[in-house]
Amino acid sequence: MSRVLIIEDEVAIADLEKDYLELSGFEVEIENSGEVGLNRALKEEFDMYILDLMLPGVDGFEICKKIREVKNTPILMVSAKKDDIDKIRGLGLGADDYITKPFSPSELVARVKAHLARYERLIGSSQQENDMIEIRGIKIDKTARRVWIHEEEKQFTTKEFDLLSFLAENPNRVFTKEELFREIWDMESIGDIATVTVHIKKIREKIEINTAKPQYIETIWGVGYRFKV
Repeated sequence: MSRVLIIEDEVAIADLEKDYLELSGFEVEIENSGEVGLNRALKEEFDMYILDLMLPGVDGFEICKKIREVKNTPILMVSAKKDDIDKIRGLGLGADDYITKPFSPSELVARVKAHLARYERLIGSSQQENDMIEIRGIKIDKTARRVWIHEEEKQFTTKEFDLLSFLAENPNRVFTKEELFREIWDMESIGDIATVTVHIKKIREKIEINTAKPQYIETIWGVGYRFKV
């Protein structure tokens, strides 16, 4: 549920805005003081701010400016002033929209929904989820190249990380040492398959509780290795 903070000193207008937004499924908080509203806006997490311009103490322009210094959350300004100069100033300070009183409550709700939808699309397109592998207490972040074993982060060399990730991405499949060397080192394994054995040993020391009885990377004698799930 999206949270909206209304900073409005006219109680009747603030209550009307709140009622209509709550009917549309929003969680709404009201502050009648500009100073208190600004403090909450900076310290708490809201999905949208609705600011009246003419507030006692700290006005809507100043609140907008302060919010924009630290957050990209949508801001809708509300004012009885119809002068273009106020609209231009508000938008110039970073407000996303400007609506003049009196206005239709349904128009307010429509604008709030539109700005939230647009903001969510922008956030979704700019934030890419990391490529993660999670198996029985092991978490591998392929994007950041980080590994956690039972919530404790462990350090892996480049090839150790690549080998662990490859095996974890192909669970229960047996790979020969030659196949692993070719896959990870991108070379034919002429006389070099011992490299795989050494790296498997180092990985086990970091992920296994008992390396003599490995729970993750299993040796298939005479064949190679597999990652058990």
